[in-house]
Amino acid sequence: MLISIGWIKEFVELPKLSKEEIKKRFTLATAEVEEVKETGPHLKQIIIAQIKEIKKHPEADKLNLVTFTTGKENKTVVCGASNVKVGLKIPYAPLGTTFPDGFTLVPKQIRGIMSEGMLCSEKELGLSESSSGLMELANEAPLGKSMSEYLNLSPDVLLDIDNKSITHRPDLWGHFGMAREFSAVYNLALKNPFDHKWEDKLRKNFTSAKSPIVPRIEGECAGLGYYGLSLDGVVIGDSPDWMKSRLTACGLRPINNVVDISNYVMLELGMPLHIFDREMIKDQLIIKQLGKETEFITLDEEKRNLIKTDTVICDSTGPLVLAGIMGGQKSGVTNKTSKIFVEVANWKSAPIRKTSSRLGLRTDSSQRYEKSLDSALLERTMFRTLELILQICPMAKVIGKLEYAGENWKEKKPLKIKTTVAKINMVLGTEIKKEKIIQIFESLSFKVHGLDGDNLEVEVPSFRSTKDIEYEADIIEEIGRIIGYDNIAESSPHLEIKPVNLSSAMRLDRKIKDFMVYKGNSFEVMTYPMVGKSFLDKASWTTPAITVINAMSEDCALMRPSLIPSLLDAAAKNQKNFEAFKFFEIGRSYLKDSKNFSKESNHLGVVFYHKTDNVFLDLANTVEKLMSDIKVPFVMEQKGQFKSELLLNETWLGCHPFEFLNVRIMGKMNGVITSVHPLVLRNYKMKGNLSMAIIDLSSFEDKSDRGNIKYKPIEKFPSSTFDWTLLAGKNIFVGEILACFKKINIKELVSIRVVDVYNISAEQKTVTLRATFNNPDKTLDGDFLEKSKNQLIEVAGQAGFVLKM
Repeated sequence: MLISIGWIKEFVELPKLSKEEIKKRFTLATAEVEEVKETGPHLKQIIIAQIKEIKKHPEADKLNLVTFTTGKENKTVVCGASNVKVGLKIPYAPLGTTFPDGFTLVPKQIRGIMSEGMLCSEKELGLSESSSGLMELANEAPLGKSMSEYLNLSPDVLLDIDNKSITHRPDLWGHFGMAREFSAVYNLALKNPFDHKWEDKLRKNFTSAKSPIVPRIEGECAGLGYYGLSLDGVVIGDSPDWMKSRLTACGLRPINNVVDISNYVMLELGMPLHIFDREMIKDQLIIKQLGKETEFITLDEEKRNLIKTDTVICDSTGPLVLAGIMGGQKSGVTNKTSKIFVEVANWKSAPIRKTSSRLGLRTDSSQRYEKSLDSALLERTMFRTLELILQICPMAKVIGKLEYAGENWKEKKPLKIKTTVAKINMVLGTEIKKEKIIQIFESLSFKVHGLDGDNLEVEVPSFRSTKDIEYEADIIEEIGRIIGYDNIAESSPHLEIKPVNLSSAMRLDRKIKDFMVYKGNSFEVMTYPMVGKSFLDKASWTTPAITVINAMSEDCALMRPSLIPSLLDAAAKNQKNFEAFKFFEIGRSYLKDSKNFSKESNHLGVVFYHKTDNVFLDLANTVEKLMSDIKVPFVMEQKGQFKSELLLNETWLGCHPFEFLNVRIMGKMNGVITSVHPLVLRNYKMKGNLSMAIIDLSSFEDKSDRGNIKYKPIEKFPSSTFDWTLLAGKNIFVGEILACFKKINIKELVSIRVVDVYNISAEQKTVTLRATFNNPDKTLDGDFLEKSKNQLIEVAGQAGFVLKM
């Protein structure tokens, strides 16, 4: 949002401040200033001239050679404007003039003729968007006078305020509210021209007669309060130059005097308004919910599909205005309008925001209404609008009385918050005296009632209590930001520092991350939980997903039902640059639930990829080591017993027919390890070997990490390993082979792991296993190891898996 310092100075006598000082101080105290820029200095260089002679350009049919006088000298320029005529007074930019866009006029030949500067349109001067011809000045305009003097426009400084930083401050969406903030920040007096005397003077324009248009609010709708005023004798024309200049500087396009007045008042006071062509209103105005789906054409000539809960302003023919957002095509004024109806209304923030978001229609009005505006501002806005209409259209007159419909905002009790001087100083770490605290509150329009001792009761003004100020901490913050947080001396907190007591789930997450990075040699990735239908289709994922209402785009329309599509997408992006990689993610998946709408689960997903080598066994061994490291009971089992679809349905097209293991954790199937089928990898244009593991952490994260950590000394005696290769049928799962060793009773046997699997024929494969033996009290002798080896071979043989010779 653009704020004019020149406009602010109408309400506060600001001292001469550098751009850097304004930006720093206001950013620290109130809202982030993104940029400070000057406007209008070029108008000092542009002077008034009068055309003396016009000749056709010898080399161009559409160009003229225009000779003019500035009162002191005659000049000739090449000009293509269609409205040039002898005697016309126009703005002339001499050589060396620098315009707001940075362009500087230099001597230039145009079709062989040297041009000594430029004659200007309103757009080139930055006064409006009109570029249809030269700006035509009045006959009495004095030759040689600068445009800044003639228009009574001084160079201005504009603050570009970040809208996000004033989302919670509806009072700062107008220049008067900003001026009130400047007065507090710089401890200066605020001039309020909108006092009771000013209101009483304007009230004399009203009559006791009934207005031709009487607004009415019906049923449950977004309407809070609605003022309406009828006027006759309005003449539509151009706005004064000072008004057009301010609107243009603040980013709005001047249209005509009536529309410009509504925009000017909105920028000044922060309350939007709408002005109807009264003759287009049939019968009376009714504010209500639409009640049915309707196609509605707004002022921007776009068709909008409204729903029955949208609040509209109707007459007997149908909706005229989409409340709080934009008027309809039939509601605006035209060049023939002479009778108007001024609407100044306030609306509930939530319905306006919902309608605006659904339609994708964000306007200056909707941005302000969704911030929760103060209804106490309605009358002031109406009076200021009336004042400007009577000033710019002297023949206009009020018809009837000021009509109102809605809640009685005048009876609302003010918000009062109690605090103490000691509490304020304790929170801020300051030693501010009571008198200074009261002075700061009063500069912000808060009323302070001093109680006994250092007790204070602070009455919050209505324009700060709609959304911003609610609690004691909020009013303490007001003191802190006005004195300047950078002016508060740093000090260490006088608090006992205690270690953070992490939940068992958080401790488990940290353990897993540490293991996967330090021992699993993996990188952590983070993917988005919101995905699109095409994203799931690419992974051949058919589990129904939860739909996001009012999604930002089709790519964010669903909540992912599994980590698998996200991990496949991340793998596809990485395989373009790496021949091998390992990564993991701890993230949430979301499934539909008939009882609780959705079921959220915290999952661990691990991906191993290699362009040429099979990584399935490497991944299985890593998962096995991980489960042992986090001390969670688990068993790896063959495919065929996995029934839950929460992690992975065995019918998923990406399941490998042989390289597949279920992980039974604490007695339940809560994990799966599989290689991804080439059919699915082909969708991602991936070549190579990719295996992934999914573990449901939600199933045991609150049960892990129980009891105190037990430490044991480093093993004193070396371990011994024994590798042997068994023959097995090609369709036999590795889990079946490992299962035959479960009942073997050798206490020194630490583990049995799969080292390699190799297909030797269409019917058979070899499986290489590695057994590890260790005794914490002694070195194992050769006889024991030989005896143990034979026992393992015998057990395998009894199960039908013979030693490969």
